Amino acid sequence: AAPAAPQQQQQQQQQQPLPPAAQGGGAGPGQGPGQAPLPAQVAAAAQAQDFDPVQRFRLLIPQLKESLQTLMKVAAQNLVQNSSIDTGQKSADGALQRFDKSLEEFYGLCDQLELCLRLAHECLSQSFDSAKHAPALVPAAPKGEGGAAETLPYTQYLPLIKAQIAGAKDIHNALLEGANKITGKVPPPGGP
Repeated sequence: AAPAAPQQQQQQQQQQPLPPAAQGGGAGPGQGPGQAPLPAQVAAAAQAQDFDPVQRFRLLIPQLKESLQTLMKVAAQNLVQNSSIDTGQKSADGALQRFDKSLEEFYGLCDQLELCLRLAHECLSQSFDSAKHAPALVPAAPKGEGGAAETLPYTQYLPLIKAQIAGAKDIHNALLEGANKITGKVPPPGGP
């Protein structure tokens, strides 16, 4: 009878109506009204939030404040006890929180914040570079089907692609030449 109980609970949960948020109030693209978001879409949204360095930074700031407060309390308690021991008022019996562990936790959070800021800076610079080198996209949908407003026609897009290919070849050749200089190899006549 015990194994049947979880199955009955699952059947009851499946028969219960969905909450309003899952019934289509927050339906994403490709969902009709009344459809719940797919588990893959929910997981992708949660994963996107996990990798957002700015959001992670905002979540870490309160933890950093709390860690700093704890660090200061532990330091003050240790200082008071050490001064009492030095003046002979107390013996070294009392167990206090370890200052080094609090300091390590604080530094760990500082390191995480630094990584978040570096990642956010890198994402921003990549965004600027991509906007600079590929300012518009080729329309994927035929005209009249809701294509993006800032798109280039294919004939204008070709020179942009050719310039990007030439730039990639120049970078490749420069890297190859540098590698050959480092290893001491002489490039074959005629070039790559």
